[in-house]
Amino acid sequence: MAKRQPSINTENFTAVQLMELDACSRCGECVNWCPTYDASGQNPGLAPRDKILRWAEFMKKSYGLRARLFGPKQIPLDELEQFKNDVYGCTTCGMCATVCESAINTVELWESMRANLVKSGIGPFGKQGMFLKLIGEYKNPYMADNKDRTNWFPADIKVEEQAEILYFGGCTAELRQRKLALATARVLNKLGIKFTMLGEDEICCGSALIRTGQYFINDTAKINAQKNVDNIKAKGAKIVLYACAGCYRASLIDWPRLTGKELPFKVVHVTEFLQDLIRKGEIKWERSIDKKVTYHDPCHLGRHVGVFEPPRAVLEAIPGIQFVEMERIKENQRCCGAGGGVKAGIPDLALGVASTRVEDALATSADILSSACPFCKRNLSDGRDAIGAKELEVEDVIVLVAEAMGIDLSDTPAE
Repeated sequence: MAKRQPSINTENFTAVQLMELDACSRCGECVNWCPTYDASGQNPGLAPRDKILRWAEFMKKSYGLRARLFGPKQIPLDELEQFKNDVYGCTTCGMCATVCESAINTVELWESMRANLVKSGIGPFGKQGMFLKLIGEYKNPYMADNKDRTNWFPADIKVEEQAEILYFGGCTAELRQRKLALATARVLNKLGIKFTMLGEDEICCGSALIRTGQYFINDTAKINAQKNVDNIKAKGAKIVLYACAGCYRASLIDWPRLTGKELPFKVVHVTEFLQDLIRKGEIKWERSIDKKVTYHDPCHLGRHVGVFEPPRAVLEAIPGIQFVEMERIKENQRCCGAGGGVKAGIPDLALGVASTRVEDALATSADILSSACPFCKRNLSDGRDAIGAKELEVEDVIVLVAEAMGIDLSDTPAE
């Protein structure tokens, strides 16, 4: 008789992660902070603790003592499908890792679970399965012509063929939120900083594939990461600037993992770059923005890599701005709701999280809710519209910088 095979396996899990499954103390602190659990009406399946305990039980049924003696106990497919729905109902924001009493790296754990399910033919979730085809075929997840990344730039924008500084625009800014890309380029031009871009040679950073557990299929994410690195090197860049938190995180953390090599250039978020220039007195402000502004920390820029102060320093330096903080900030900030593939796969859930974050901003009486990521801006804007808070402006830090420098952005082309 053929030996029964386990319903799940240990692929994509490190030895540490397998131990982390047993490290959960069941305290429930993660449940109190989880944004998708809260926005779902407290669906127990979305609770981080619940997901860890359920996968640990799957492992026990497949590899525990009883399984070794009598064979693995089969896990019904509908149970695995339900688990998939729940583990993908997570923005991978990392809030649960921040408060975990057992110091479990939950972001990495969720992504390993997702990759395992994808390899088993169970994941990803819904429309997230289109990411691989879109990025493979179009080099971006928006099914846009990759030539449109920068060929819409107005004639006044000067981009060098080669330079030591390269601006990596990212799919969302270049193809969907062009005001942000235009603002970044014009700010650099006005500061007299020579920079280059990849243009149509830029490929999606791979964040969508990595976060949804599809990074290994056809080696698409690895191949694209290496192409981006090679193309950046060919431009002579020593510093790569990002105005997108997702691209920043993917380049800084994921590209070295995928390629197996250290990056041959320095990764810098544009707010870090601007903070340094402000300290040196090299930015001349021409306009006062007399409004109350609050700031939302993007998960990929804040909790994932620890960049908290530069965006705040930039906002506080802009003349006229009265900077106010929301109740939950920095390590404890509430996710915008868009990450981890949730915006594409479960848009209603993403909207629910965003609406709550907008309410946090409204409680400060701020005129502007600012962030440093185009994807955060998009979902927070949707959340604002959903609750009818039209009085609240949602805008990126780099756009506010451009306006305060007297830069006109009214000629931003449509998408």
